[in-house]
Amino acid sequence: MKDPLDIHTGNKIAIVAGATGLIGNEVVRQLLNHPAYGRVKVFVRRHLSFQHPKLQEIMTDFDRLEEYAHEFKGNDLFLCLGTTMAKAGSRKAFIKVDLTYNLKMARMASDNKVHQVLLVSSVGADPDALFFYSKVKGNLEQAIKQLPFWGIHIFQPSVLLGQREELRMGEKVAGSVGHWLDKVTGGGMTVYKPVHAETVALAMIRVAQKLSGGVHTYESHIIAEIAGVEDPN
Repeated sequence: MKDPLDIHTGNKIAIVAGATGLIGNEVVRQLLNHPAYGRVKVFVRRHLSFQHPKLQEIMTDFDRLEEYAHEFKGNDLFLCLGTTMAKAGSRKAFIKVDLTYNLKMARMASDNKVHQVLLVSSVGADPDALFFYSKVKGNLEQAIKQLPFWGIHIFQPSVLLGQREELRMGEKVAGSVGHWLDKVTGGGMTVYKPVHAETVALAMIRVAQKLSGGVHTYESHIIAEIAGVEDPN
């Protein structure tokens, strides 16, 4: 494997999955404007709404990921792919997107000697959780941790704030509840603080520039600290 010091040199190649999602889209936009990256490869089913000289779109059939193994080459892998039970339609379909696809891409990137993986997970992720969503997220985290990346960075945001193509009323309600819990507990429930998508993206990219080998997990309040932003209002 290359010297770890190569990790934050210029002309890096970023690999992004989930580029049409709330966090993934913001990650791509910020990567394209970051001087450390010379190319941003995105694996998507449909074209993004913008273009850029650094952007390389790879139209992908995620059910045939093995055919794209040779494309998973670069420096930093940003895994932002995820769905909801409502959109997936079944537990089996949810597992396919959130666990199977992400793990396959991580394995291919690891096989191609990608240095770091930066994974968007969720607060409460735990393979032993009773809640199905948290259990799947926990199983993915557990599997990713077994891969031989130089650096493994897992981000566990709580409720996400920001503009998305689909309005999720549940997230708006949860965001209000998160603010309320933080106030009534005097900040004692910081892991449940809502966080803006652009804040998560900024924290992910900043972490990618650091020489932080090993496994690291970042909850919402730590994500905000890394990004250097005030608590969301």
